[in-house]
Amino acid sequence: MAGTVLVTGGARRLGKAIADALRARGWNVIAASRTSSDAAFAVDLAEPDGPARLFAAARAAAPNLCAVVNNAGLFSHDAELSPDVEARLRAVNVDAPRALTDLLAAHGGGAVVNILDCRVIGRDKRDTPYLRSKSDLLDATRADALRFAGRVRVNAVAPGPVLPPEHCHERAGATPLGRHPTPSEVADAVAYLLSAESTTGAVIPVDGGQSLLAEP
Repeated sequence: MAGTVLVTGGARRLGKAIADALRARGWNVIAASRTSSDAAFAVDLAEPDGPARLFAAARAAAPNLCAVVNNAGLFSHDAELSPDVEARLRAVNVDAPRALTDLLAAHGGGAVVNILDCRVIGRDKRDTPYLRSKSDLLDATRADALRFAGRVRVNAVAPGPVLPPEHCHERAGATPLGRHPTPSEVADAVAYLLSAESTTGAVIPVDGGQSLLAEP
């Protein structure tokens, strides 16, 4: 067995694809979600103590926990959000991944993979609270890779138009390869980074080349 990995947002959609792929590779997967009964643990990561409660529960269930996939995220295409909504978005998209990385480093170390958005690594210059949060998570990925070198490898995957956000009809956009990535391809990239012992601070785009375009 590869070890035990905590996958946030791991009960549905892309998170479930990641969790299923890791199980198929021998990982013991703890899937967490905010509400889903399909998840091993239901925790709201926007709550101030949410990440700590989730990590403690995961370690209690599996003391050999050695990896975290920070997949849970909130999406909004709005250019402006109310202060409360933007604070919740940042708590889930930035603060919770950083807190879980800190906790893993403090309890034995291992590997972290953050799920970004290909638009924050490319030439797309649109500015929304959601994209700012993913850009900050990109910066945190690199900063934490240095901060925890020797204890935790911190990498990221930047998916393109894999699945449309729920309750949103945002266009998928063009890709240079002429095809959109699949959830299984994103999961493959996550699995690689979890096992790549000499890789930290890396970002793998899985986007059909969309991040190469000025505006997808």
